[in-house]
Amino acid sequence: MKKRSYSIAELESIANHIRKDIIKMLVSAGSGHSAGPLDMADVFTALYFCVLRYDTRRPEWPDRDRLVLSAGHLAPVLYAVLAHAGYFPVKELHTLRKINSRLQGHPHNRSLPGIENTSGPLGQGLSQSIGMALAGRLASK
Repeated sequence: MKKRSYSIAELESIANHIRKDIIKMLVSAGSGHSAGPLDMADVFTALYFCVLRYDTRRPEWPDRDRLVLSAGHLAPVLYAVLAHAGYFPVKELHTLRKINSRLQGHPHNRSLPGIENTSGPLGQGLSQSIGMALAGRLASK
């Protein structure tokens, strides 16, 4: 899917909106990690608005790029960027860590469109990525 070109100023603005949403999410939740998600807002903005190929209307598109999040405690930045990219409504961000919310403290595969893996235990992202790559290779044969 072709991406729109963004100026540096537009990307900075998106990243700042994502940071604001992260802070609001964490305050509303009353818990969660703040440093990592706030620090990674620029990186996730660049990935989702300039680099990764995806289609929010077809989250399972086979040719999409996949972001495998190994550090599950970065979930707030992933949720915020997915909402701003159009995977789900931004207003849902305020449900972070609430009972019956799709946005839990660590991402769960299939709980939201755009979540590629369940994460939590650090270091599992590499093995999950290798498994995805091998499965993709087998599926293409």
